Amino acid sequence: MFGLILSCGTVVTLIIAGYAMKRAGFRGSSRIFAAAAGISSLLVLTGAVIALTSGASSAAESAAAAKEITVGAGIGFMAASLATGIACLAAGFAVANVGSAAIGLVGEKPEMLGTTLIYLGLAEGIAIYGIIISLLIIQRL
Repeated sequence: MFGLILSCGTVVTLIIAGYAMKRAGFRGSSRIFAAAAGISSLLVLTGAVIALTSGASSAAESAAAAKEITVGAGIGFMAASLATGIACLAAGFAVANVGSAAIGLVGEKPEMLGTTLIYLGLAEGIAIYGIIISLLIIQRL
């Protein structure tokens, strides 16, 4: 848990520092950005290592819980993951097709931007439906 807090804290700190530097009118060079990216990468890696190694005491508990999962529950988890995965894949194809058509339409008629955003939202709804179905499947397990 401490590793997760450290990782998230690093990202939030860098965002706040970047906003403060931009607001102060500081013109940072690429060296400053590279140093900040290197430090944040090091801290995130440290946080990940701490998060992975701190859960060693609960390994026996997770092994005991893994024995209770039945074949039916495993198939249910696979069905939930497939529902989400296939729905998100289909939503990606839909957004790609609708988005390219929407950009072409907005290029010719800029007043149609609002309508094209509605169509993009409808295409993205496919992924939301898949997530809802997978949550309903997991709820029954």
